[in-house]
Amino acid sequence: MAINIDVNNFDAMRIGLASSEKIRSWSNGEVKKPETINYRTLKPEKDGLFCERIFGPTKDWECYCGKYKRVRFKGIICERCGVEVTRSNVRRERMGHISLACPVSHIWFFKGVPSRMGYVLDISPRDLDRVLYFDSYIITSVNKEARQNEKDKIKKITENAVTGAAEDHELRLKEIQDNKEDLLNRYKDGDELKEIDAIEDEAINSEKDLEAKVAKIVKEAGKLIDEEKDYYQEQIDLIKRANTFFLNLEEKMIVSDESLFKKMKEIYKEYFNGGMGAEAIKELLKSIDAKKDVEELKEIIKDSKGQKKSRAIKRLKILSVFVDSVNKPEYMILDILPVIPPDLRPMVQLDGGRFATSDLNDLYRRVINRNNRLKKLLELIAPEIIINNEKRMLQEAVDSLFDNGRRGKAVLGAGNRPLKSLSDMLKGKQGRFRQNLLGKRVDYSGRSVIVVNPKLKLYQCGLPKIIALELFKPFVMKELVEQGITQNIKSAKTMVDKGSDEVWDVLEGVIKNHPVLLNRAPTLHRLGIQAFLPILVEGKAIQIHPLVCPPFNADFDGDQMAVHVPLSNEAKTEALVLMLSSNNILSPASGEPVTIPSQDMVLGLYYLTSDRETGDGKERFYLSPEDAILDYDYNIISLHSMVKVRINKKVIKTTVGRIIFNQSLPEDYGFVNKEINKKSLLFVISDCINRYPQTEVTKMLDAIKEKGFTYATKSGLTIGIGDIIVPPEKAAILEKVEKEIERFESFYKDGLITDAERHQSVIQKWSQASESVAEAMEKNFDKFNSVYMMATSGARGNIKQLRQLAGMRGLVANARGDIQDRPIKSNFREGLTVLEYFVSTHGARQGLADTALRTADSGYLTRRLVDVAQESIIRIIDCGTEEGISNYVLTLEGEPNVNLIGRICAEDVENPKIEKVIVKSGEEIKEKELQQLIHANIESVKVRSPLTCESEFGVCQKCYGRDLASGNLIAIGEAVGIIAAQSIGEPGTQLTMRTFHTGGIASTVIQRSVKSPV
Repeated sequence: MAINIDVNNFDAMRIGLASSEKIRSWSNGEVKKPETINYRTLKPEKDGLFCERIFGPTKDWECYCGKYKRVRFKGIICERCGVEVTRSNVRRERMGHISLACPVSHIWFFKGVPSRMGYVLDISPRDLDRVLYFDSYIITSVNKEARQNEKDKIKKITENAVTGAAEDHELRLKEIQDNKEDLLNRYKDGDELKEIDAIEDEAINSEKDLEAKVAKIVKEAGKLIDEEKDYYQEQIDLIKRANTFFLNLEEKMIVSDESLFKKMKEIYKEYFNGGMGAEAIKELLKSIDAKKDVEELKEIIKDSKGQKKSRAIKRLKILSVFVDSVNKPEYMILDILPVIPPDLRPMVQLDGGRFATSDLNDLYRRVINRNNRLKKLLELIAPEIIINNEKRMLQEAVDSLFDNGRRGKAVLGAGNRPLKSLSDMLKGKQGRFRQNLLGKRVDYSGRSVIVVNPKLKLYQCGLPKIIALELFKPFVMKELVEQGITQNIKSAKTMVDKGSDEVWDVLEGVIKNHPVLLNRAPTLHRLGIQAFLPILVEGKAIQIHPLVCPPFNADFDGDQMAVHVPLSNEAKTEALVLMLSSNNILSPASGEPVTIPSQDMVLGLYYLTSDRETGDGKERFYLSPEDAILDYDYNIISLHSMVKVRINKKVIKTTVGRIIFNQSLPEDYGFVNKEINKKSLLFVISDCINRYPQTEVTKMLDAIKEKGFTYATKSGLTIGIGDIIVPPEKAAILEKVEKEIERFESFYKDGLITDAERHQSVIQKWSQASESVAEAMEKNFDKFNSVYMMATSGARGNIKQLRQLAGMRGLVANARGDIQDRPIKSNFREGLTVLEYFVSTHGARQGLADTALRTADSGYLTRRLVDVAQESIIRIIDCGTEEGISNYVLTLEGEPNVNLIGRICAEDVENPKIEKVIVKSGEEIKEKELQQLIHANIESVKVRSPLTCESEFGVCQKCYGRDLASGNLIAIGEAVGIIAAQSIGEPGTQLTMRTFHTGGIASTVIQRSVKSPV
């Protein structure tokens, strides 16, 4: 009888081995037939895969035959059909079993990597495969003592076998000779010629025919004698081989030669046992003494090294688990196969009367069919070869049920689709664990296309009214009742569904200060989900702030975002404090701002802060910035005119545009008097983040965004084909290079240089030519040329791409990756020739292929990194270690090593010139201290590191250092392992974008670096 378990009430789950008794205890009955349901009555077949007697009734409180109906007969087992009167949902819990006609191996333990069964038995997976699938025999036991003590007896048995073979040989030779004599005598007797003639159906009309017939008989007899002699010699050789093999026979030895094994079994059966298939492996597993083996392995590990030690450690790892648990190694071989509940492998009727069924039913049906066929063959005492073949087929059917396609060809269903096995239902993203147990469908969530709204604040998002009403429906209904607008929840629901005017007013109040979470897939790092305060908007698209696009990696070409509502007060507080977008302006990976203006905004600011010489030659002076702006408003001066203005008691030569830009910055920041491009803007924003509170930085970012968009619009910058100007010097440069290359070609033809030298020289010359054309192109561009401004400001594109538009495309690599010595001389403005176009295609296709393949790899990398690093959590303040790693103060390029900022010193650092301590041991290195280290010419500093942390669990606060996302020391409980994994995985998506953007043009590879907390 099955054990009653409450399947809905559990704290943890463990996957392990089950004995035959355990499987029987789970089962409610044996499944004997492969049938599922009766297609006429549509009721489950008795003893089939959906049997009601085994798995429970299909209708609540009703037995199969209908004798007992309704709940009053609860618990009664019908004496006619044997079905218990109970709820139909027991068909989700009750299991059955199949009694196998022979043992079969469990593929997870045999075929997994590493092979657990292989390690337990110390047999290679290949040999194990040959034994389990009836290709080779294995020796299960050898009576070595008897073999040693009874040498004379064994010798005698061997001699008897040889004598027996010789006697059989003599008998068969005599039989052949007698048959020959008999036939010859009968042919010599003329009376019997007619009779023989009729039998042989050959006419013997003369003496000549008779002689020919006699010669034929003699020849055939001679042939049979030769065959018999060969067979005898083979038997004698086989006996000798069997004897030699038997004397060296060891347990677990593989015998591939069937005739050799059978001969050994025939002669020496009392001294050893062996076989093939899972039965033989089960015998070996039963004979294992795990405790004894563990002790022996510990000794081997102590004394040996190299591969032997490595294998012993792996074996010990698996065998020690068997010692510590109640499981036995032989449980890896199955005698009883569990059948999962029918409602977990359903069969449903479709509209057309056909049935759709779970793949598991097909796989179970194959097992039952083969099992029943094997039982019949065993009852009929069929030949061994037929039985072994059927056993192998049963083994393969069970393998397919557990893990289809793991070994050999997958079993295919309709449309040549591999059937989904038990493993497929559990593993992967769509499996039971990740899809159903770890993944949840979320109530109070929605999804829509995103559009930009530059008028939003950094912490706001535009939520469509229809989405907001659906998400906040329970809150709105509660408010309607509390405000007395409706009497009860039912009428409030009706009111909400109708969309009455009062509902929208209540909704406005409900969403005030109630954050929502926005998420864009793929969520590569923690900034992929952020909190915003919603603003109700018309339409059906979610509106987001342009500055939050970089952390989400979002654009507006059809991207979608999901919106979620935090419900509890704790969740709301967490969203507002930790997840609000305005509180997440620094990247946890690098500590640099992620909410930085880009594209149109950068272009607008670059245009705003650029200077241009005015034609009148007048120099204007202003007492205050406001006076200069007033003159600009009255069109007296232009945005780019150089003027002198009194700012903070100093006279500064600047432009009106720069004065307007500085109005966006905090008052006490200081005047930024330079052209603002993407790089300088990043510096200004980073500096402000370090110096000012977050609220002020958020205001500044919104002001910068506003200015950027305003002046990008005012500038009227756009792209036209006339903006792409080809330098007039290009033709002369190319002509000069062509002549030089002709010289190299003639040198090569005259044998003065090798082909490799010629190739190298040609590539060098074309590279120089490409650079010369690029320089000429840059000089040729007007400073206010639209395309040039876009590239130099960092808004979009770069000078390399401009080279391809207006200069020359240059050298390209071929499919093998070698640089071709014939460059593309044209640019996109002039248009490529047919040959040049054809040469370009490889690089372009490579770029597209890389882009397609990259995303999945990046996500999988992050997943594996998280898997190994998830235990690294900040547990304690200080582990007390004096260890650390040395880091250089300057990088190889001579720049300050910013990786030192936020690290804790492992020892005092003194200025050798004035003998003063710059940073004490245990103190944080800040920006100021780094500058002091550089001035003191200190080469390297020893800092604390997670690599040398001595914390028992996780990492300590001191060894980790600063949290780059907040600028403060890392908090206790922070999951730094996951932050590190996401920081490495997220930029992985960008690394192969190079080929996509350069179109396969040969250039130096530059990869984005990741600041790591090591």
